[in-house]
Amino acid sequence: MLDTPVPFDPAEDFENRVTFFVNEKLTHMNASTVARLVEERKSELEKSTGVKIVRAGIGYRNQVEVKPPDDRYFVLTFVLCGCIAGILLAVVVIYLIRRYSKSKEKLAQLSANGDNTEASKDYQDLCRQRMQGKSSEKPEPLHAASRIGSVSESQVRSPSSRSSTSSWSEEPVSSNMDISTGHIVLSYMEDHLKNNDRLDREWEGLGAYEADPNSTKVASDPSNLRKNRYSDVLPYDHSRVILSNTSNVSGSDYINASSITDHDPRNPAYIATQGPLPHTIADFWQMVWEQGSVVIVMLSKMTENGESMCHRYWPEEGSDLYHIYEVHLVSEHIWCDDYLVRSFYLKNLQTNETRTVTMFHYLTWPDLGVPSSIKALLDFRRKVNKSYRGRSCPIVVHCSDGCGRTGTYCLVDMVLNRMSKGAKEIDIAATLEHIRDQRMCTVKTKEQFQFALAAVAEEVHAILKALPQ
Repeated sequence: MLDTPVPFDPAEDFENRVTFFVNEKLTHMNASTVARLVEERKSELEKSTGVKIVRAGIGYRNQVEVKPPDDRYFVLTFVLCGCIAGILLAVVVIYLIRRYSKSKEKLAQLSANGDNTEASKDYQDLCRQRMQGKSSEKPEPLHAASRIGSVSESQVRSPSSRSSTSSWSEEPVSSNMDISTGHIVLSYMEDHLKNNDRLDREWEGLGAYEADPNSTKVASDPSNLRKNRYSDVLPYDHSRVILSNTSNVSGSDYINASSITDHDPRNPAYIATQGPLPHTIADFWQMVWEQGSVVIVMLSKMTENGESMCHRYWPEEGSDLYHIYEVHLVSEHIWCDDYLVRSFYLKNLQTNETRTVTMFHYLTWPDLGVPSSIKALLDFRRKVNKSYRGRSCPIVVHCSDGCGRTGTYCLVDMVLNRMSKGAKEIDIAATLEHIRDQRMCTVKTKEQFQFALAAVAEEVHAILKALPQ
């Protein structure tokens, strides 16, 4: 600082000037020396300060004129950095959105409720066993896959969504059946099959049996007639499945389906129903949802001999919406020439709840006939029960009318389940009457009844063979 103040000139423009005072006592330099040094080291000062020095000198006051850097460079740099950051942010957002949408379709729905996770594990178990069996077998030729595709009336899409294998483990299901009881039952079954007169008399007695009660008033109502595939196969009023009319697409509580119980009338073991019609598909999925079912057994093709047996009630690929129920086809696997397995995500759009449903589709059981292989049907039944794992919800079983093939399957499964739980006495004719009390015309031909006897005998024989002697 100077001893004497420097006069201030308000008219002078100081916008681009830096003015300072030199105290010679403290710096040992005068103003002229400083001005000269600034001029000599102008380039060094510009680099270190980022300020352009126009000139330096002394006069009325010591001053150095400077020029600020061009603001356009700062603006351009800022805009460029902003654009780069925006592009990167957009890429990240798009990636996250795509990953979320895929996860939502395949994984997010698995955590919607407890049943969902367990059902998914069941299906994964099936797939793991299929792959284990496939690793030890020769690949199925293309013509075989095409043949099965035509039987199931859909095209083979891709190896990831459809695959085939001959079979998996052929071990019989675990059983608590007593050895002596098993031998008695087996002897009884074999006698039935060998004694045609006895079989004829028993079938004749079954034909004369009438259920009581047997009212079909609701099914015969004019408003419900178009919902019946066949006019002579109707559910009884006391055992019909009742839909929630508030959730129904037509405001009705009727569907051609019957609850089939075994011991506990509060917990049906099966729902025997007809193959859905085009206008009853939403009713079918509503029934599956409301009954809490996770397994469907389909025993007919969609058409046989030019006649419609069942309308396709699932999407060939992707998702379809049936009223408030969205059905997504997750996978479709051909296990052998006789049957295939499909897995679905079923979503209720009103509640946003989801569930995994597995369908076992038997392809080679003709209408009013019997399967060509008892072993194949028993193997099929084991797959169904492995997936079901004794849940309290009913298995939905259907063919075309929900009686002939459906009743035969339910009869075989019910008898074998009773035996596996240690039942000491088995009366197949009485068991069939019990089923007919709940659904009319179940097991429609003597040939089907005889097939049920033979299937039970073969499974009992397999179980006895596997039991320790």
